[in-house]
Amino acid sequence: MTSFKELGIAAEVCDVLRYQGIKEPTPVQEQAIPVVRAGRDCIAQAQTGTGKTLAFLLPIFEKIKPQADVAQALVITPTRELAIQIAKVAKSVGEAVGVSSLVIYGGQDIERQKQKLRRHPQLIIGTPGRLLDHLRRGTIDLAQVNKVVLDEADEMLRLGFIEDVETLLKAVAADRQLLLFSATMPVRIKALAQQFMHAPANIEVKSEHITLDAIEQVIVDTTEEDKLDRLCELINQDNPYLMMVFCHTKQRAHQVTMALAARGYLVDELHGDLSQVQRALVLKRFRTAQLQILCATDIAARGLDIEGVTHVVNYDIPHDAESYIHRIGRTGRAGQTGKAVTFVNARQYDLLRRIESGIRSRIRKAHAERHQKHVAKQQKILQEIRAKEAEHKKKKKPLSKYANRKGAAHKGRNTRSRRQASAKGRSRTNLGHRSKLGRH
Repeated sequence: MTSFKELGIAAEVCDVLRYQGIKEPTPVQEQAIPVVRAGRDCIAQAQTGTGKTLAFLLPIFEKIKPQADVAQALVITPTRELAIQIAKVAKSVGEAVGVSSLVIYGGQDIERQKQKLRRHPQLIIGTPGRLLDHLRRGTIDLAQVNKVVLDEADEMLRLGFIEDVETLLKAVAADRQLLLFSATMPVRIKALAQQFMHAPANIEVKSEHITLDAIEQVIVDTTEEDKLDRLCELINQDNPYLMMVFCHTKQRAHQVTMALAARGYLVDELHGDLSQVQRALVLKRFRTAQLQILCATDIAARGLDIEGVTHVVNYDIPHDAESYIHRIGRTGRAGQTGKAVTFVNARQYDLLRRIESGIRSRIRKAHAERHQKHVAKQQKILQEIRAKEAEHKKKKKPLSKYANRKGAAHKGRNTRSRRQASAKGRSRTNLGHRSKLGRH
């Protein structure tokens, strides 16, 4: 295994990583860092939880000139949560090399963002909408930016941000280095790469099993009416430290949150209807374990790196394998183990088969606790019956020599004896003779 020092990372940065418990590079970091340091465009296809953030931040920090008070690098992310997560990593590493960074996204006070932009941060991390807003207002200068990262490019496409991204790419320096990180490569993303990239290096990390090996995956067969009861049964049985429950819609997340709260659980919700202040407060409470359960929509599936999430529940089954991987990737991180439970009803097994095909693995089906007790009871009864049969066989009287020679079915009687056959024949003859006499 190659070390960060062997990859050319500065000693002070290696010390910061070691302090954070990061000792060895992941496969995507090992492949991407030399390419980015060489100044080449790069397309990296890797799943969540594989260490993509450090894969592009570490070599970018080496290229940034701390003495120049201009923006030199730009990281574009699809969600606020992912932007905040990247900004935390950038701050800890940037302090070691003297590089300033700034995160900007919607929901914040734009005037305060303007003030921070006047301080000329060298690395800017943001969401497409707010970055484009500053660009149109003339409050951000991207002309000197020659290193651009598109993180979770497929999610940007799904959320409809690609046009905004194209506008931002046209505003940066012409000799830019473009790094594209994505879990999948839809046709539109490939077209974007062809338009804005020059001879990119392709890195593909087959990380489904790397990401999922540490996660126990379980399917629970249920109905819509029983889902809440099965969820409570799971919570009571496993007693998770931190659990994330994923729902399709904001309304569903709110309903599940209210229902669990009514039953006395420490729970809150996370979705797009919350303000940024509310989101930050909820995440802070969840990270510090003031909440045990967080009901969320897919907005929380990407970019959230929360230590201690032991369980993920797909209250609503994901629409595809990628969403499934991103959801359950919230647990089993940083060398820890986790458990992912997916609720499935009778009409959703075709969707489940597509997910299993996407992750190239079959997911074990679990049964309810009452079903397990019923099966255990049946097995106990069967063992008792077998024990009684064995005891009864021991008490049986030994059979005659005929049984030993001809088998137990004869029960000691030689039914093939000539003497017995002739005796039977004479008795039948006598009976027939008597019946004829009776008639006369």
